[in-house]
Amino acid sequence: MLLEALSSAILGLALAWVYAVRLPHRLPARPLVLSTGVAGALFGAFVTHSALEAGGFLPILVGAAVLSVASLSLLLRPAGRLRRRSATA
Repeated sequence: MLLEALSSAILGLALAWVYAVRLPHRLPARPLVLSTGVAGALFGAFVTHSALEAGGFLPILVGAAVLSVASLSLLLRPAGRLRRRSATA
């Protein structure tokens, strides 16, 4: 279980780093992004491990990645201002 937690935390950190590098203009401060990725991955590993009752290493990492990406997606801000159509057009 310790290996699953450590692997999930590293996976969450890697996913958060990719988000922070690719989308810096749409995310808040980098420490918040990195900690959210790790926390999401650890929680995803916990939920998957509880649901599958130690069903295997790979499914737990997949569950960790899914929940990490889902939690990181909640941090995204809109790309730009919404443009309104003009009434005369």
